[in-house]
Amino acid sequence: MAASKLLVSDIASVVDHVPSNYVRPVSDRPKMSEVQTSGDSIPLIDLHDLHGPNRADIINQFAHACSSCGFFQIKNHGVPEETIKKMMNAAREFFRQSESERVKHYSADTKKTTRLSTSFNVSKEKVSNWRDFLRLHCYPIEDFINEWPSTPISFREVTAEYATSVRALVLTLLEAISESLGLAKDRVSNTLGKHGQHMAINYYPRCPQPELTYGLPGHKDANLITVLLQDEVSGLQVFKDGKWIAFNPVPNTFIVNLGDQMQVISNDKYKSVLHRAVVNTDKERISIPTFYCPSEDAVISPAQELINEEEDSPAIYRNFTYAEYFEKFWDTAFDTESCIDSFKASTA
Repeated sequence: MAASKLLVSDIASVVDHVPSNYVRPVSDRPKMSEVQTSGDSIPLIDLHDLHGPNRADIINQFAHACSSCGFFQIKNHGVPEETIKKMMNAAREFFRQSESERVKHYSADTKKTTRLSTSFNVSKEKVSNWRDFLRLHCYPIEDFINEWPSTPISFREVTAEYATSVRALVLTLLEAISESLGLAKDRVSNTLGKHGQHMAINYYPRCPQPELTYGLPGHKDANLITVLLQDEVSGLQVFKDGKWIAFNPVPNTFIVNLGDQMQVISNDKYKSVLHRAVVNTDKERISIPTFYCPSEDAVISPAQELINEEEDSPAIYRNFTYAEYFEKFWDTAFDTESCIDSFKASTA
């Protein structure tokens, strides 16, 4: 019965154990007893003063968070609470639809701009992940909105409102991060061509044996910057100082992490960060990352202002198009370290 199901959410409802194709090798399991809780180890940046007299102090907080951690939380971010609530409700309603309604959107083609799928890249990976996801391209919205699911009834309207609001937040974050690198505030944004924005709605069903599998294994993000909305269920873990640290959700905050393109543009001053998602026996979990990225034709390289051959700061990465990088990322099936390494300059 389970073998005929496309989505793990439909498998989870009919099994009392994890099917063998989801079971990780013993050396690659979550080992939850070794995980620490975040406490104050993940920076929290209050954006309230970003456009006031204390801007320099907030920029310094960005510099510290990006160079020391690459993962941080933000509050007073300007995305309306009602917009967030409606988005989370629409996500939940989508995954509560019947199997026949959901699978209308199913595709294993990683190049499709709107698709429901499962795990990560089912055609490449050896072990599956305990996750279903709806992936949407959403900038410019008018290019993609008519591909998006038309049910639940308000899905397109709610998602468009949320994506627009988060994009405005991202542009604010990019200015601050650019300044924190000592660059003009529009410098990072100007490297992105026409810009791109994707969203995923991740659904992690309850799992009968969460110690054997992952929602997503350890990976880094291929894009520039990710802004994550999550429900009240813990599951996100970040690798910091040689340890996995569990992120307990904080209401009315977003989690922000840097991706590979920021690592390249900053010439390794800021790093993309290893993170993963674990599952549990008690509660389903929903997370909604917004992946902000260059447009496919944008040529990415270290910012010239950060390169100084005489002071031993050569360009660490070669020039490449984002399309080239993104294709490599999906092909690596989450071996993300080797992905970015393959774009290093020959002298680096």
